[in-house]
Amino acid sequence: MIATFLCLLFPGLLLYAAWSDLRTMEIPNWVSIALAVGFLPAAAANGLSLGDIGLHLAFGAGVLIICAGLFYIGVFGGGDAKVISAASLWTGLAATGQFVMGMAVAGGFLALVLIVLRRMKVQSDHKWAARLLSPEEGAPYAVAIAAGAFLAAPASPVLAGAITSLGV
Repeated sequence: MIATFLCLLFPGLLLYAAWSDLRTMEIPNWVSIALAVGFLPAAAANGLSLGDIGLHLAFGAGVLIICAGLFYIGVFGGGDAKVISAASLWTGLAATGQFVMGMAVAGGFLALVLIVLRRMKVQSDHKWAARLLSPEEGAPYAVAIAAGAFLAAPASPVLAGAITSLGV
């Protein structure tokens, strides 16, 4: 029960990151910190050995280094880099393929929708929607990050048990 509760942090925080990114084009640092810190008790509660937890931490650190480089060259924002790295702690190497593929497909779909709406010159009275529809703005990539992470969750050693216990 506690393991399942701890694992609910993962989707909850990712949904918040996506919502925040949609509304403000920013992901608060506390979301990435909470994801990273929440991984440790969730992993322990789901029976991961210290060695496996260490591998997840090393993998997350490697992802952070790669994402920091991608941020540096302007591929995506700093909030995106931090959330991807924190989510990678939970998914681990075992679910990397699903995570990256899910992010890519969801990001491509998001970009396509935004391109179409922006070319159609759709307008909105809501400040956040008007910004989202502006051709000068980027895309709220935390939406794609969350989609990729949700797709990868069943292959994650940390999350698989919680998903099974929820009957999902």
